[in-house]
Amino acid sequence: MIFLYNTIFLKPTFNALIALYNLVGDVGVAIILLTLAVRFIILPVTLQSMKSQKSLQTLQPKLNALKEKYKGNKQGLAKATMELYKQEKVNPASSCLPLLVQLPIFIALYQAMQIGLKNGGAELLYGFINKPDAINVLAFGFLNLAKASIPIAILAGISQFWQAKMLSFHKPKKITEASKDEAMLGMMNKQMLYVMPVFTVFIGASLPGGVILYWFVTNVLTIIQQYVFLKPRASAAGNS
Repeated sequence: MIFLYNTIFLKPTFNALIALYNLVGDVGVAIILLTLAVRFIILPVTLQSMKSQKSLQTLQPKLNALKEKYKGNKQGLAKATMELYKQEKVNPASSCLPLLVQLPIFIALYQAMQIGLKNGGAELLYGFINKPDAINVLAFGFLNLAKASIPIAILAGISQFWQAKMLSFHKPKKITEASKDEAMLGMMNKQMLYVMPVFTVFIGASLPGGVILYWFVTNVLTIIQQYVFLKPRASAAGNS
């Protein structure tokens, strides 16, 4: 298992980081470029996730109608809901895919930063990647990415809030039997809207600045993708 993780995630991440550092000579710029590369690689998964989130919002009235129709019949409701998802070609689980894909990459980057900034990891390098004599941990000439950075952690928390705010799910004004789950989901999303940014700042303040920089840039890119992809829905809602 460790061998597979090292082969699939740690080695590629570490080599990409070193190769980009060799190219640009700034570890901060290298991390930003690495983040862009990762987001490009998982773009199909990200777009599928956003498509699923958008479709689930569109399907909410139909889901509420099914809850009214199959009130008291959980088995019938579950079957009808799955048939609706199949008919509309919606996979609710796909919204979690980007997080599942990025989690091992995030862990690999943390390890790569720990190894690379200590100028180690020669055994992890591919034969065609040159090992630098030393890595300058100062990004942009002033920011030490080997140490925790509270300012970047705060920026990551703010971007986490903004990202979640764009997808916030509001409780229905009039709560019926069919919309109880919808109201509960709206309340849970509202709680997460504030909990996750605080959690991000708390955890980010204890991580190397390079890792939380990756987190911040990832959030910014996600915000841009959400704005571009979800903008038509927002515009349509405003015109209705």
